[in-house]
Amino acid sequence: MSRRRPLLSLRRRAVPWERQRPTWREARPGVIAGALKRAQARPSGNWFVVGASRALRGDGKLARTVAGQEVVVWRGPDGRLVGGPGVCPHLGAPLRDSPVRCGTLVCHWHGLALDGRAYAGWAPLPVHDDGVLVWARLDEVGGEEPLDAPVVPRRPGLPGAVDSVCTVVGVCEPEDVVANRLDPWHGGWFHPYSFVDLTVVDAPGDRAGAADDGPDSLTVDVSFKVAGRLVVPVRAVFTAPEPRTVVMHITGGEGAGSVVETHATPLGADEAGRPRTAVIEAVVAASDRPGFAAVRGAAPLLRPLVRAAAGRLWRDDLAYAERRWQLRSTGRFPG
Repeated sequence: MSRRRPLLSLRRRAVPWERQRPTWREARPGVIAGALKRAQARPSGNWFVVGASRALRGDGKLARTVAGQEVVVWRGPDGRLVGGPGVCPHLGAPLRDSPVRCGTLVCHWHGLALDGRAYAGWAPLPVHDDGVLVWARLDEVGGEEPLDAPVVPRRPGLPGAVDSVCTVVGVCEPEDVVANRLDPWHGGWFHPYSFVDLTVVDAPGDRAGAADDGPDSLTVDVSFKVAGRLVVPVRAVFTAPEPRTVVMHITGGEGAGSVVETHATPLGADEAGRPRTAVIEAVVAASDRPGFAAVRGAAPLLRPLVRAAAGRLWRDDLAYAERRWQLRSTGRFPG
């Protein structure tokens, strides 16, 4: 029998941050811009991520403003997913503040009860639960040809995986978030506490053609830092299946088959008129190691740790996305 690969590796040629190989020549603006343009050309079917499926247990609900449209989602009396406008049709109460009782959302201003069916001027919206995330279809916002279901990335089977969802909000547009994720070259420089020995081994050229003009992915070899010189080396492939989503699939090394999905949902303008975007990132981790069953058993304890790690990365990456929007909005973005 072949020996199982080791979980951890020891970096034998660790170098200080400032002496690592520069990546700015490889991170060509045309490559990133071309990948972004092709992502924006792909259909979304007007579906937007609202939040984590786990939030809808029992009488839980999700409420979010998507491109200025208030949306509320919950589970109806029969357990099915329902959702619609977050504005009460009676006198405009914010339904995000109204409770759900036995599958019925009850307006806290005057008691208008909604079970997900059209009633008293309130009309439901198409909603979808993919097991990890909840989506809503807003045709007036998206302006595309509607799809019956959202474009959900390929994932490992949920019964054998651990999932976690992190949400952060920044002053930028969805394209700035997507552009950040389509630039893996910044990883070792901008996130040295998490990533080392990063090499982009395959990337599309400076193509600005149609979305279906051939393979469109970024393949990266990278090591995740554990402690000191201990690392976990993996191969990851980044793709953008629709305009507001970038997915990282682990294709080699520990956790092969795991995915990290980054979804960008536009919220609307803040008080100063600046755009705000919610980054909703789902991690679906899997492993073929026998001990992973114990990890799944500890999932309730692990999820906060995974969210915290994702939140730390996104404190940096939101600074990237917000800076990109700031320069774009003032005509100062390079190129």
